[in-house]
Amino acid sequence: MTACAIELSAAGADDGAPEAGCSITADGAYAARLAWKDGSWFPERWTLDGPEPYAVPLPGNQPEEPGTEVQPLGDGRVLIRRLVAGRHVFSLLYPTGPGTGELPLGAVECADASTRLRLLPPAPGGAYAYALAAGPRSTAVWLVAGGAFGPELLAEVPGRCSGGVWLDGTGRLLALDREAGGHTKAIVVDLGRGGEVSPLLQIAADSDDRLLLADPDSGLLLIASDAPSPGQERLGWGVLGSTLPVRFPESLRMPDCVVRPFAIQPGQVLTPERCAVALRVDGPLGSWVAVWRPAERQVCHLPAPVGWLAGAGRWTGDGVLLLPYATEEVRCGLVRVAVPAGEVRPRAASPHALTAAAPDAAHAPGSPAGSVVPVPTAPGGLTVPGGPTVSGVPTVSGVPTAPGGLTVPDWPAAPADAVAPEVSAAVPETVESEPLRPVAPRPVPLQQAPLGRLVTK
Repeated sequence: MTACAIELSAAGADDGAPEAGCSITADGAYAARLAWKDGSWFPERWTLDGPEPYAVPLPGNQPEEPGTEVQPLGDGRVLIRRLVAGRHVFSLLYPTGPGTGELPLGAVECADASTRLRLLPPAPGGAYAYALAAGPRSTAVWLVAGGAFGPELLAEVPGRCSGGVWLDGTGRLLALDREAGGHTKAIVVDLGRGGEVSPLLQIAADSDDRLLLADPDSGLLLIASDAPSPGQERLGWGVLGSTLPVRFPESLRMPDCVVRPFAIQPGQVLTPERCAVALRVDGPLGSWVAVWRPAERQVCHLPAPVGWLAGAGRWTGDGVLLLPYATEEVRCGLVRVAVPAGEVRPRAASPHALTAAAPDAAHAPGSPAGSVVPVPTAPGGLTVPGGPTVSGVPTVSGVPTAPGGLTVPDWPAAPADAVAPEVSAAVPETVESEPLRPVAPRPVPLQQAPLGRLVTK
């Protein structure tokens, strides 16, 4: 695998479709996506930290190929990865009046055709961008933006790795899921020490343990593992560096649905059990949003706005969930929804109607620019069937509804007094959860093994 200087040539064919959703900087100021209009793909940058969101198209000299990746940096420029004649070519895009400026950075060429290179999630700070090149026997971590001399190889990790989660606020500790011996285990790559590798998750010797999401402030980790149910992956949670075991709440098991976390509420230092976690739920009848906290035994289900960039969103420190969406009428929109701690909605009940802060063209008649326009609701917060919407900001996308507007997910409601069993019976959960306190290390069964300790100097 080599890094080389830019030499633009005809784009190679790539039959893959662009990934859904968008990429958001760690501080939530910018987002970027590959947008479709007039029969072609083009990069688009969103500004999210102002009074209202707005989009800036960044088209190049020719339409982008499907499969092109884009990622915003902290200064507002957009990194783009194109596949050109078998090489991964990186450039920075920025608006220049009516046109688009482009700063070539260099390219990475993979010697093995089976190696898959992709961008890692936006790093904390927003000054650097990284890529992961997973080969059949080893995986390379590349610095592709922010370096002094183009793409730079930072680490070579034995084994084929996937995933990619930042564990700290400086962009030094990167968690990857490595395949070895027929199983997948999460590891930590210390980019500040030349790519030194240490184990992170070892719940059971024969289990597949992957890290899905982490919050550097609280240390909360969201984990996928088949340790409690061999052959069936379940969602669990733990705290980085804690001696408490990983727990797998029954409330996160949803029949016939795929559930994945995509955002954790920041700023909850020392209280990881009170962090709000946003979940993307994909079921037979569509996709929607759910909110869960480790201290609570149930999940609050919310409707997704039509046009939601599925799997994209972020929390503010005070517990407001921001969901980006785009429709024909609203090219750049942001839904804001607050889910107070302790507010648990039964699985067969209707979520609150969402409110949307839309661009000027989407405001309801008579509403001031930049105001938040609520979707009409009936008493109790139920969506009014057939009620007016705010210029393409409907309330439900793909969630089945019954007469009267009640949202009815395709699973039975749990009894009000039901107590969800936990895999970790030694550390029961309570609704009135107190902050987790360190306990003395003790022998535990493998299926209740605590997180592997991460030691760095």
